[in-house]
Amino acid sequence: MLVSIENIITKDDVSRLRDVINSGQWVDGNVTSGPQAAKVKRNAQLEESSDITRKAGNFILDALQSNPRFISAALPHKVYPPLFNRYEGGQTFGNHVDNAIRPVKGQDFRIRTDLSASLFLAEPDDYDGGELVIEDTYGSHSVKLSAGSLILYPSSSLHRVLPVTRGARVASFFWIQSMVRDEGKRRILFDLDTTIQKLNIENPDHESVVDLTSIYHNLVRRWADA
Repeated sequence: MLVSIENIITKDDVSRLRDVINSGQWVDGNVTSGPQAAKVKRNAQLEESSDITRKAGNFILDALQSNPRFISAALPHKVYPPLFNRYEGGQTFGNHVDNAIRPVKGQDFRIRTDLSASLFLAEPDDYDGGELVIEDTYGSHSVKLSAGSLILYPSSSLHRVLPVTRGARVASFFWIQSMVRDEGKRRILFDLDTTIQKLNIENPDHESVVDLTSIYHNLVRRWADA
């Protein structure tokens, strides 16, 4: 299930966030790569353990917690502290699958990567190339969102970033361990919650709102590990 979420942060917040991360130290992106990914990854990454990375990441985490669509789609149990990358001058990231387990360096914290997320921090017109291409059972999906918008997709998906031939592609990326491990069950819950929210807007007094809400929460109780 691919879910795009527009305006996780505002354009003004994107500008302020870019000012913060631009002042940080950028290093070879392979500092967080496994052996296989390192063969096909060519980009720069904001130094993972810096105060700037933590400050910018915490800002994104706060935004995620207040976004109903993100909560509904991910049902997050743990979120990996957001990281930041930059592609320019032909840099690219070939086909790869994200590592199943992600520890945080120097901490007693690790997550199972059920979902991957990319939050775009540059406008599509600011750079050529750089599309995130995600493969699933329905084929290839090319993603290039406006600054401040996010794509959420299964970490088990084969994916790549196409070469950036003009300008710079800047983004935040991170992983989520969901309370509901099974992707099919998460999809059912997301579709059900989306239907409830739509019905609640169109006909809030309809008796089915309460019934469907009860069904939703009972399924969460049955399937979730909190």
